[in-house]
Amino acid sequence: MSTDPQLPHGQDLDHQGHGVLIIEDDFHIAEIHRAFIERSEGFQVVGMARSGAEARSLLADHGEAIDLVLLDAYLPDVEGLELLWLLRRDHLHIDVVMVTAAREVETISEALRGGVFDYLIKPAEASRMAQMLARFRRERAALAARGEMSQEQLDRVLARVQPEAVADGARRQLPKGIDRLTLRAVMAALEAAPKPLAAMQVAKAMGASRSTARRYLEFLVSVQVVGAELGYGDVGRPERRYRLVGDATPWCEER
Repeated sequence: MSTDPQLPHGQDLDHQGHGVLIIEDDFHIAEIHRAFIERSEGFQVVGMARSGAEARSLLADHGEAIDLVLLDAYLPDVEGLELLWLLRRDHLHIDVVMVTAAREVETISEALRGGVFDYLIKPAEASRMAQMLARFRRERAALAARGEMSQEQLDRVLARVQPEAVADGARRQLPKGIDRLTLRAVMAALEAAPKPLAAMQVAKAMGASRSTARRYLEFLVSVQVVGAELGYGDVGRPERRYRLVGDATPWCEER
């Protein structure tokens, strides 16, 4: 087994999107994560480490280019949680997501105390990984766009306060003209986009009419899952653009 840290082939480390470091001793799993991230808009793999020593070397050389670390709890030369606390101490700009087979509550609790952005249990589903990346991109963009926030804005960015429908099952009933399958398609279009989208852009992504996309987008605005802002189109006309601000799971799940 090579002990040299792995850099993406041909990668000059110019920061094209959020830089990701994968710390995973299983080569095949690391490659799956790398391929998924490289297909995700707004992210690039800065490097892959198969041990704590390799991770420290990459962090020392390329730490400023790294925004997100995918960290396994089980490494051949160090506990993943030890690396988590090192990251929290020496690399405060980096967010950490545990991607591990560790299911023990003690491990999960310590990771949460260490401020992990998310915790994914192997085998991590592609949809769950995509959800995490979309939330990371959304939160980073929202925090970078403002000098300060109100409590309401912060709650929406962090999705800490959900619509009342989460607590009240009856409120999850979709109104007439809104179905879950189309709603999921709208959400998928928004989650895949690196910036707010106009209704026409959502319509093209999901293969529907602009009026259909607009109807679903406005419903999501009404339940505080999507935020709307005024932008300008190609011809300079003002148009509403939509971005995710909350979790649509209660509305998209089958009852």
